[in-house]
Amino acid sequence: MTNDQHDLELLLRSRIPLVVIETRDEQRVTRLFASLAVKLALPVMAWSTTSGLRRIDFDSTPQRHTIEPRQALGQIRATTSPSIYLLLDFHPYLEDPFNVRLLKEIALDYHDLGHTLVLVSHELEIPKELQAFSARFSLSLPDATHIEKIIHDEAGHWSQAHQGRKVKTDRKTLELITRQLRGLTTSDARRIARTIIYDDGSISDNDLDRVTRARYRLLETSGALSVEFETADFAEVGGLQALKRWIGLRRGAFLEANHPLDAPRGILLVGVQGGGKSLAARAVAGTWRLPLLRLDFGTLYNKFFGETERNLREALGAAEAMAPCVLWIDEIEKAIAGGDYDSGTSRRILGNLLTWMAERKAAVFIVATANVIEQLPPELIRKGRLDEIFFVDLPDTETRAEIFAIHLRKRDLDPGAFDTEGLAQLAAGFSGAEIEQAVVAATYLAREDGSPLATAHIRSEIGQTRPLSRVMAEKVAQLRAWARDRTVSAN
Repeated sequence: MTNDQHDLELLLRSRIPLVVIETRDEQRVTRLFASLAVKLALPVMAWSTTSGLRRIDFDSTPQRHTIEPRQALGQIRATTSPSIYLLLDFHPYLEDPFNVRLLKEIALDYHDLGHTLVLVSHELEIPKELQAFSARFSLSLPDATHIEKIIHDEAGHWSQAHQGRKVKTDRKTLELITRQLRGLTTSDARRIARTIIYDDGSISDNDLDRVTRARYRLLETSGALSVEFETADFAEVGGLQALKRWIGLRRGAFLEANHPLDAPRGILLVGVQGGGKSLAARAVAGTWRLPLLRLDFGTLYNKFFGETERNLREALGAAEAMAPCVLWIDEIEKAIAGGDYDSGTSRRILGNLLTWMAERKAAVFIVATANVIEQLPPELIRKGRLDEIFFVDLPDTETRAEIFAIHLRKRDLDPGAFDTEGLAQLAAGFSGAEIEQAVVAATYLAREDGSPLATAHIRSEIGQTRPLSRVMAEKVAQLRAWARDRTVSAN
């Protein structure tokens, strides 16, 4: 007997009238109850609005006269022999007070009737009148071994349909795809595996993004959480050597299930705007080859009382369902900045977020970024919720030269044909974003001249730019002073 069967049997024997199962894997639920019917010596009926009541522990003819919910519940209440009834997608009918009352009366008569009603749907909100009679049951999700078996089964089906040809893949890619399918139901994992295999008869790196997109589409969030498909690699990030080394040392501990060291929880990046914090967040996900999720607090907040907290719970739940993943909380100080009509929402959001950060079990690595350090509370900065606070300062001369070379290569240009060291000296005080913009603007200048991009074009654009470090010199100095004894240098 599987763990789900064992746990479900214990729940049914506890004589609870209403069982609530939220799942998209309806077929798995019906198979579980059909298997338990013999052991419990109880008939198992299923109801749907298309078929009415029908017995599922053996083949039977649907009872068409019970298609209407009131008719089905009325017949259940009039039946005197104890039975289990699966009510499939009954959630729309819970808004009818008559149906709610019938369900309550069946629950109240449990000791006389012995009926167990099982509400099965993708999403269920139980009316308060029924909560005292109900218990929730969650199906376990397939582990890595089960998911790999699903992939092998689907590969075998494809092979049979294509004259014995083998599905092309390699062990490393198979492990990555298996990891990406963790957190899905059996049916969802099987459907996605079948899709990528039947597309071209292979499982390759190109399928990783497809799996991530498919997983995310299965998550119905408020819009506060989004998948960032354009990740990066640390080869595209200039400087930040200390941060790169820190991330590299902890890769195995986060990704390997039985690693002897504690898995890292996350980092906070503070620093000058345009210094590369966002790029670093993308690079963590790209280097670890994990989905990158972005939590947008602007979308999270809702004018209706209580909705913002619900949106946060949904977003964090979706992040856990996508695990293993990197969760990028951009400008985290916005989560706690109360407005004129805040009514304490920002403090509640902060409390919920901090609790989740400290107690989460799922493999969600947090990369939080912040620009306004005055709004960072002590609860966020203390160790335990995040592993380290890195300060991303303006790049030094050597790093600026490296950044110039990176952006020239991105445009298929040879950095050796440019005086990157001279440009780096001239661009003192520039952030990485300002260096990139100087290269971008120089390409337009070169086009206007009708000549290839040259060092002179970039030098001209640098001369016309006033970097943020000069425009807001006092704020930058204040930020550096704050970070000196509170953070670790990312460079």
